[in-house]
Amino acid sequence: MSEKYQQLLDHVKSLEHDVEKFYVKGQAAAGTRLRKGLSDLKKLAQDIRNEVQDIKTQRKA
Repeated sequence: MSEKYQQLLDHVKSLEHDVEKFYVKGQAAAGTRLRKGLSDLKKLAQDIRNEVQDIKTQRKA
């Protein structure tokens, strides 16, 4: 399994605490942290997408 994919999974798990604080307890600061974390998650996902595309291109050559 790709190291970047494992980082993605770990990052999703790390957001769980802020998800609970924001949605269940209504803490606004947790929402800010959650939005930042989701932005970072998007960047990780994009890195994986680019890596997959590069590997596919290399395999065709």
